[in-house]
Amino acid sequence: MNIFRLAGDMTHLLSVLVLLLKIHTIKSCAGISLKTQELYALVFATRYLDIFSHYYSLYNTVMKLIFLGSSFSIVWYMRRHKVVRRSYDKDQDTFRHHFLVLPCLVLALLINERFSFREVMWTFSIYLEAVAILPQLVLLQRTRNVDNLTGQYVFLLGAYRGLYIINWIYRYFTEPTYSTHWITWLSGLLQTLLYADFFYYYIHSVKNNVKLQLPA
Repeated sequence: MNIFRLAGDMTHLLSVLVLLLKIHTIKSCAGISLKTQELYALVFATRYLDIFSHYYSLYNTVMKLIFLGSSFSIVWYMRRHKVVRRSYDKDQDTFRHHFLVLPCLVLALLINERFSFREVMWTFSIYLEAVAILPQLVLLQRTRNVDNLTGQYVFLLGAYRGLYIINWIYRYFTEPTYSTHWITWLSGLLQTLLYADFFYYYIHSVKNNVKLQLPA
């Protein structure tokens, strides 16, 4: 644990809290992609298979429970809540996210650090998380006008992965026993690069105090 890892975790947690705040208090999921939320639920479900079999620390267990519980609760809200689901824009959220799942699974079966069920599922979750934001980014480009909470949510989600990359670099140079997990590094770099365009327009809107608008 170091300051960059902690900052990454807290930024990730804050992104989830911002989204839950939007859904729970405003009773709206406008501008949020259900497809992306379903992918994140699958990411956490396959990554944390060891939650009840391997104990690392109280912090680790609590964070796993938070991300598992929040991801599935968000999907439930968007699919089942009688008020929230009315604001979901199904006609715009049409990215075929199922086509992301199979390639990631095949890639995990072919390229992994150890061929075991848990390791393949962990690798699958890494690959899938790298591209899970795509439906959300496509939805925002289609709707163009992005409300403040949605913009903050996506920005924080991207910033968390950027902080994790800094954490990996820091550990590489400061921990003699740290081993480079190139699958995680490459997937994290790809995930961060997908946010580059959004980061540019988000920072521009904050700097100029104008409403965030993305190009079509």
